[in-house]
Amino acid sequence: MLAEFSIVPIGVGSSIGDQLAEVLKIVDASGLPYKLNPMGTVVEGEWDEVMELIKKCHEAVMSRGERAVTTISIDDRKGKPNRIDQKVESIEKRIGKTLKK
Repeated sequence: MLAEFSIVPIGVGSSIGDQLAEVLKIVDASGLPYKLNPMGTVVEGEWDEVMELIKKCHEAVMSRGERAVTTISIDDRKGKPNRIDQKVESIEKRIGKTLKK
């Protein structure tokens, strides 16, 4: 499954980069395939491992503040591994060119 998530710490000021850097260290250490984008992170894996990762990330943000908003979007499709790259490649094939990443 693919899960895109974002975590927004509340009440820490206008810059949240330091908190998000800590979250990405956790994501990177997980060993799961992921892609960072300007609005969140996409992770690929089995349900339990992805949910556990998101939980760890949420808890890390909460350990440094009083409030966080975590948003999760899930695309779960049986029998289709390696979708983190293949979904983009499929669209690029259809339009005949490489897209900005």
